[in-house]
Amino acid sequence: MKFPKVQRYTLGETISRNLLMALELLLAAASMSNHAEKLTRLFAVSGKIDLLKLLIRLSKDSKCLPNEKYLKLESLLIDAGKMLGGWIKNLEQHKGAL
Repeated sequence: MKFPKVQRYTLGETISRNLLMALELLLAAASMSNHAEKLTRLFAVSGKIDLLKLLIRLSKDSKCLPNEKYLKLESLLIDAGKMLGGWIKNLEQHKGAL
């Protein structure tokens, strides 16, 4: 994304930082065998995705992001959230079976 200079170091940096944190949490969760810790990490990723949705919407509202890019990014975040939700649901169902 290309943000105006002023927002590049505030909003753009915040989005980048949170995206990287979400990826780190996701990778850590994928390699864990402890279900409880894995769920904790996945819920943290879910929170980051929600925050990213908010930040992307704020970027659009502040005219840093064109509507077309906003719609594409929002769609990708929604899809990621659905996949993550399915993973969480699957783990919660299997947690009861353990």
